Amino acid sequence: MSFVRRAATVLAAATALTAGLALPALAHVSINPGTAEQGGFTKVAFRVPNERDNAATTKVQVSFPTDHPLAFVSVKPVPGWDVKVTEGKLPKPVKTEYGDLEEAVTTVVWSGGKINPGEFQEFEVSMGQLPKDVDSLTFPTKQTYSGGEVVDWADAPKSDGTEAEHPVPTLKLVPASGDDDHHSAASAPASAAPAAATGPSVAPVAASAASSSDGTARLLGGAGLVVGVIGVVVGALGLRRRSA
Repeated sequence: MSFVRRAATVLAAATALTAGLALPALAHVSINPGTAEQGGFTKVAFRVPNERDNAATTKVQVSFPTDHPLAFVSVKPVPGWDVKVTEGKLPKPVKTEYGDLEEAVTTVVWSGGKINPGEFQEFEVSMGQLPKDVDSLTFPTKQTYSGGEVVDWADAPKSDGTEAEHPVPTLKLVPASGDDDHHSAASAPASAAPAAATGPSVAPVAASAASSSDGTARLLGGAGLVVGVIGVVVGALGLRRRSA
C-alpha cells in the first residue's frame, strides 16, 4: 500500500507540472490565427481569457500600429459588448496603392460586457491591407478587470528567447502564396479604393481559416506526459504483484 501511495504522489506531481506548463500559455491575450500573408487582407480574433478568480474582465482596448497603419478595419459585433473604433491622424502620411493615408484606426475598445473567471472571449476584426515589407505587426492590449486592475499586454520578446510576463499580441506576416484564393479575398475591399484614397474606411473583408494556438499544443503535450506517467505507474504495480 505504501508503494501505491508513493505512485499516486508521483502521478499527482506530474499532473501539477503539466498544468503549470500548459495554463500560462492559454492565459495570454493572443491573436488567432497568428499568421497572415503580406500585402493581403485577413480576419483575426483577439482571444482574451480571464486570469483572475475574484474579478471579471469588463474592458478590452487594442491599439493598432501607426507605423504600418491599416486602411481597412471592421469589427464583428459581440453580444453584450459595446465597441468603439477610434481613428487618429498619423505622425506622417503613409503611401499606399490607394493613395496617401493620413488617418487610420488607432484603437478599438470593447466594453460593457463581462468575461467571468474561468471564461474567455474572442473579439473578431477584419483588416488590411497588410504591409509587404515587415514580418510582424504588434497590437498592445489593455485588459481591465471589475476591481479596477489593468493588465498591459505590451512586453516585447526577451533577448534570451524566453517568454515575457505580458507578451504583446503579435501577428506574424509571411510571404504571399500567390494562389487564386488569396487574390480573390484581397479583391473584395479593393472595389472601395476610390472612396478610401484620402483616408481610412471601414469595410468587411473575407476571412482566412483559423489555426490552433500554441497554448493548445502545450496542453496536448502535457496530456501526453500525464498518460506516460500513468503507464509507468501501472507497469511498476504489475511487476511488484508478480514479485509478490
